[in-house]
Formats: sequence, C-alpha cells, structure tokens
Amino acid sequence: MATLSTATVDIVVPVYNEVRSLPGCVRVLDDFLAREFPFPASITIVDNASTDGTFELAMELSAQFERVRAVRLERKGRGHALKESWRASPADVVVYMDVDLSTGLDALLPLVTPLVNGHSDLAIGSRLAPGSRTVRGPKRELISRAYNTVIKWTHGARFSDAQCGFKAARADIVRQLLDHVEDDAWFFDTELLLLAEHNGLRIHEVPVDWVEDVDSRVDVVSTARDDLRGLIRVARAKAVGTARIPDLPRRPEPRAAHPDAVIGAGNPTMTWQVLSFAVIGVLSTAAYLVLYALLRQWLPVLGANLLALVLCTLFNTEANRRFTFARRRGGADRAHLKGLVVFGLYYAFTSGALLGLHALVAAPSQLVEVLVLAIASVVGTIGRFLLLRGWVFASTAEPTI
Repeated sequence: MATLSTATVDIVVPVYNEVRSLPGCVRVLDDFLAREFPFPASITIVDNASTDGTFELAMELSAQFERVRAVRLERKGRGHALKESWRASPADVVVYMDVDLSTGLDALLPLVTPLVNGHSDLAIGSRLAPGSRTVRGPKRELISRAYNTVIKWTHGARFSDAQCGFKAARADIVRQLLDHVEDDAWFFDTELLLLAEHNGLRIHEVPVDWVEDVDSRVDVVSTARDDLRGLIRVARAKAVGTARIPDLPRRPEPRAAHPDAVIGAGNPTMTWQVLSFAVIGVLSTAAYLVLYALLRQWLPVLGANLLALVLCTLFNTEANRRFTFARRRGGADRAHLKGLVVFGLYYAFTSGALLGLHALVAAPSQLVEVLVLAIASVVGTIGRFLLLRGWVFASTAEPTI
C-alpha cells in the first residue's frame, strides 16, 4: 500500500442517461478535489449504455477537465460499472459516488484516509450512523431502515447502511472480492460488504450529510425484490462455504500494546450466558406470543406459528450472537447452517405442541393455544440454549463459572 504522501485515488461516477446532472457533478467534484483534497485524484465517468448523449457529454468533459476520463460500457448495471472500472483502475484507493452528489463531499477525506494508512480495508458513508444528517422523504427513509434491519437480522451485519452511494476500498483488496460478487446491479453494494465482513475485513463507517435527489433512476419495488433474493443467495453461499475467499490477507487477532496490560478473559462466563440468554428469551417469547395472537386472526394455526416464529427467531438469533455468545469464534458458514437446523427443531417442537393440543381438544380457545405455546416455548428455549452453546458456537474454549 502506498504511503500517505503518494497514495492515488480514483473516484468512479456511474451514469445512465444523466445529461442533466453530469456537468454540475463534474464541476463541483473537480473544484473540491483541487481545493480541499490532499491526495492525487482522478474522476472516472462510467457510462452504462446511455441513450441520451451522456457519453458524448462525458467525452467533452474529459477534454475540458484534466483529471476526468470517460469510459463507455454497452451493458447497464451499477455493479457492472464498478466491477469493470475498479478492476482497471491504477489507483491505490478506488471510490464510488452517485452523480447527484447527494452525499456531502466533506466526508470524502474521512472516507479515504483509513484506507490509505492501512487501518481499514473498505469504507462506507452511512446515513444511519450516529452523527449523520439526512434530508429525505418518509417513504425512502422507511424502506432504507427496513432493508438494513433485514440485513442485520438475517446476516448479523455490523455495518449500518448498505446502499448509500458513497463507498471506497483499497484496490488491492477489492479486486479479490470482485471476482466473488455475482450481482451486477443494485445489490452489488450489499453483496460486496457481506463478503468483506464474512472474510474478516475491516469496514470503516463515516456518518454523512445526505440530501435526497428525487430525480432517481431506481425502481424501488423491483430493487427491493432483487435485494431480498440476493440476501438469500449470499446466505446460501455462507452456509456451504463458497463465500470464503482463501487468498485474502487476514488481520491478526487484537492484542494489547502495553507489555504489562492485564487482559480479561476471552470468553463470557456461564453466569453471563445464562442471564443474557434468559433476558433475550423472555423478550422474544413475549413478542412471539403477541405476534401469534395477532396473526391468528387471519392465518391458520401452523401458518401463524411459522410466521411469528420466523420473525422472532431472527431477532433472538441476532441478539444472542451479539450479546450471549459475542466472544466465540467459529466457522460462520457452518454456524449459519446449524442455526437453520436449530430453527427447524424448534418449529417442529412448538408445532407438535399445537397439533397435540388440537388432537386432544376439538376446539380449544385461543387462550389455551397461547398457554400451550408459552409452555412449549419455555422448554424449546432451554433446548435452544443448549444447542447454541454446545453445538452452534462450540468451536472455542468453554466459559468459566
């Protein structure tokens, strides 16, 4: 990696039919780089098969501005544009930003610096991190928060904002990741970050100022559908082990710099595990019973049980991953697969309790159903704890008493 004084930065701006937005973007960005950015930087306009003269305009801008170059691709897709341009870039750090410049440029230097000095491997702007300020409509705010919550619950992601159009990466690292990213469209960002985190890379987050440009090319409904399919595909890759990238450099385990530091125990105590699991279990069981009672108004017994259980299991698993078994390290791909097995056993047990009730009582009241579920949930929760502790997260030393 280059040193602070010599590192080069390439800022990629993907465009599709952006005749209106492109000139202003280039003028503002070029002026900012000249006045306030300390590293040698270039701007690469990547045209995604535009049909309105965007590429001809990009060529004119590249002739007008010394640091600007234009590239034409005959196939659409933001992910495709970033793959091709980042692979071909000679820079040490590659950046991506949207042509509408919705993200404030004062976040560019904080985005790039941790990559230049080697502290982090990727960096992202976040509209959801503490300190960020956004101006956008309630619909887009709700969709963004819901999507990022789904990512956290289903994949245990630690980054807060997958889709903000303001990202950077060390070129030598990201080129290895790109070969394993399948999506060429809007899910590209999420898949790249999930693979990076799954392979132990460090992702730096920068809170940003962000103002929504309502002249957007994004089809929200189709994008959301494709994103959910992508999350399932990446989860499957983690489960079978294909999401592991063997040649990526691994960061060493954390260690104290002071030679006389007194280091705490690496694993949580049994007392903490039981207490944490119990609190999470009470919260998720209460939520499960309330959800079941609500869903039972519209769904049959097993359907209501399945949906309520899936939603609360996502919360329960993520909470236990973060708190109860936070310091345990095992194969993430195997843990995902084992977690699915635990969920299946738990669902079979609670469903069996409901079916048994209906076999004994012809038409039990909803209150009786809920009571039976409560008892089954308590027993199932104990079994879930034993399976998580002794099987799913059993790859490290046992905790102390």
